[in-house]
Amino acid sequence: MSFVVDSSVALAWCFEDEHTPLVMDLLDRVSETGAFAPNLWPLEILNGLLMAQRRKRLDAGRRQRLTGFLHDLPVELDTQTADEAWKATSQLSERCRLTIYDAAYLELAQRRKLPLATLDGGLSKAGKALGMTILGT
Repeated sequence: MSFVVDSSVALAWCFEDEHTPLVMDLLDRVSETGAFAPNLWPLEILNGLLMAQRRKRLDAGRRQRLTGFLHDLPVELDTQTADEAWKATSQLSERCRLTIYDAAYLELAQRRKLPLATLDGGLSKAGKALGMTILGT
């Protein structure tokens, strides 16, 4: 596995107006080598797609196709996310002034000693402050 991928990157893969060379390179890397994500990842990306449909950014059929596309990517969901939430993730959230959700990505990348792919400015800033490799920004 090459990196930890957050929902901001996954959702950028779904919308052509968010495709950049870097975003598409991350998709190629996931397709070739896989990635990790906390087990909340499907909830976040499915919610993002549903909100996009409600905002008329896509229709139900496209949302279902994108759901299948994201589901089929070789992204391994971390089974320790919930256990880590009670201490390490909570501490990172407080220390870095992040939501627990964002801190879960940071915690996983730290624990696995992997780069973190994110387009989220606050998460990127926190990761860099912790000396982590950040992909996407």
